[in-house]
Amino acid sequence: MSTLLKVSELRAGYGKAEVLHGLNIEAQGGSVITVIGPNGAGKSTLLNTLMGILPGKGSIEFEGQAIDDLTMEERVMLGISLVPEKRELFGTMSVEDNLVLGGYRQMRLGNSQWRSRMDDVFDLFPRLKERRAQEAGTLSGGERQMLAVGRALMSRPALLMLDEPSLGLAPLIVKDIFNIIQTLRQTGVTIVLVEQNARAALAVADQGYVLEMGEIGLHGPASELAQDPRVIDTYLGAAKK
Repeated sequence: MSTLLKVSELRAGYGKAEVLHGLNIEAQGGSVITVIGPNGAGKSTLLNTLMGILPGKGSIEFEGQAIDDLTMEERVMLGISLVPEKRELFGTMSVEDNLVLGGYRQMRLGNSQWRSRMDDVFDLFPRLKERRAQEAGTLSGGERQMLAVGRALMSRPALLMLDEPSLGLAPLIVKDIFNIIQTLRQTGVTIVLVEQNARAALAVADQGYVLEMGEIGLHGPASELAQDPRVIDTYLGAAKK
């Protein structure tokens, strides 16, 4: 596998308040990497900076190309997609119309078959097909998360970034979401997963990074991090009882 995403000495924050202090992260093509850590560690700041929503200093390379100076829209056109923590759906629009908006990149690229991607999304999320005419704002929390992921997949991204996909969801729905992540990795899409549910995240990831106070405290194969005493004590201990 070749390196799809390479982040070097990334610094970012809000105004004069620096949140990320020189991060170095890599993601191989077709892999899943997860970034775990406590609230306030800078996980969402990292994703927003990679997406171009926030400015950053350092270097971000995507498929060997420096993208530091690219706008969010330009990064989307390259094949980078973010599912934000708050989902940010169009609540008064139907499920289907939200998915159509997600296909904008493929339409711009001249893919005449871009709408066929909706069938793939409905195969992943049969519940969305049942509710395709329903307003997004009337969906349950789990259904809204499915729609947010499905909308991102409509663009056929090479890199899919997920910000706290299990947040606020019932355990059974969380299990469904992580099963979907396992399925997506088999399609070749590279996934950056930011998640407080460290146990579930490390179980689906190839590589893991522990982000604490804006710095990488630990990193390595996810299976090894799941056995690291420091990770167990801080992030997995409660789940083991």
